[in-house]
Amino acid sequence: MSFATFQTVSLGNIRLHLCPSDKFKTTTLSAFITNPLQAETVTKNALLPNVLVRGTNTYQTTVALRQKLNELYGAGSFGDVFKRGERQVIQFGMDLANETYLQNAPSLLEEGIQLFCEIILDPFVENNQFYTSFVEAEKKNLKQKIDSLQDDKIRYAAERCVQTMCEGEPYSLFNYGNANDIQAIDAKSLYSYYREVLEKAPIDLYCVGDVEVEEVTNLFAKYFDSKMQNAVREEVPFAAVSHKVDKVKMVVDRLDVNQGKLNMGCRTQISIRDEKYPALMMYNGILGGFAHSKLFMNVREKESLAYYCSSGIESHKGLLFIQSGIEEQNLDRAVDIIKQQLTAMRNGEISDQELEQTKATLSNQLREGQDRAFELIGFHFQSVLSGKPRSLEDLLQKINAITKEDVQEVAQLVELDTIYSLRGQEGEKQ
Repeated sequence: MSFATFQTVSLGNIRLHLCPSDKFKTTTLSAFITNPLQAETVTKNALLPNVLVRGTNTYQTTVALRQKLNELYGAGSFGDVFKRGERQVIQFGMDLANETYLQNAPSLLEEGIQLFCEIILDPFVENNQFYTSFVEAEKKNLKQKIDSLQDDKIRYAAERCVQTMCEGEPYSLFNYGNANDIQAIDAKSLYSYYREVLEKAPIDLYCVGDVEVEEVTNLFAKYFDSKMQNAVREEVPFAAVSHKVDKVKMVVDRLDVNQGKLNMGCRTQISIRDEKYPALMMYNGILGGFAHSKLFMNVREKESLAYYCSSGIESHKGLLFIQSGIEEQNLDRAVDIIKQQLTAMRNGEISDQELEQTKATLSNQLREGQDRAFELIGFHFQSVLSGKPRSLEDLLQKINAITKEDVQEVAQLVELDTIYSLRGQEGEKQ
């Protein structure tokens, strides 16, 4: 298959990544603004994108902005925030129809890029501060989002495992911030912080679709404020992932739950930057990444202990998490079976079928991402964020060359750090 490739252009101190391809019938735009993950700013960063997508200087109400998006043949836009390692990233996205496939369409590409840039750079401001109604409404929405975490027991257990495992590290901070910090944020202080972010944070812009590189470059140069392009930006360093485990932490929470949750966190000492990363991807795939993996086959299928049991990696922090839903009376037995799978990996107990099936499934998963523009952008940005870009073609070649010995070598580095379980209230019948 042919692989999509990005061309990177510098707009002053802003990186513009372009992927011209006639595979896509829409044009996809993204922007990533990278900040350090810090207690002082984590909540402000979570609030910012939601305020910005409410309205702009030209379209000063949410209704007016939505109407403009509808005029662009139903363009969609969003703002969100996520964390990777010790960094918190604000993301904006927009999907535009390609005017080539429309009759008598206006210049959708130019209008779309202009609006996209305006959402990020030219918000509705009154008296040198954000529009107060937008800020207060989004403060309420953010608090509800944070408070509702406990209602989703799978996400709650995963977050509590992270907090326990990474206590004292920036990564322990919840992606959407701290509910206790929301009240103190007002329209003036948030706008002041927003201006600071725009002038200092690294910014990566993306465009994927059936477009011309020169045209898109000129449009972003025109609409992404020249002051922003020339600002002195401070790259957020990639944090070291080596971390020695002295003692396994064990935490039990009790809530009103019908089904117990078991989450286990491991330190791998390997990040997306490392040469061993493809082998770590294979390790995760064999352990718990897929339906043929050891965790699924042994904990769920063979022992019938879990409703689900899988694993995943945080590539920028060097962490591996195991998550499962289990009846409380089976939790301790499940821990033993999971530990047995970790030991089996260390002992090199990996069949040829497990190795080849994981290579095929992992490779197919990565290739399928080539067909979805936002996934394509996400893969490329993760590589850019790592500071050591790697193409999909190179990654697939590395995965295909992985041996059982390579996976076993990774397994020697993986250390169990935390065992977290969410159980029912004391005395409840399970």
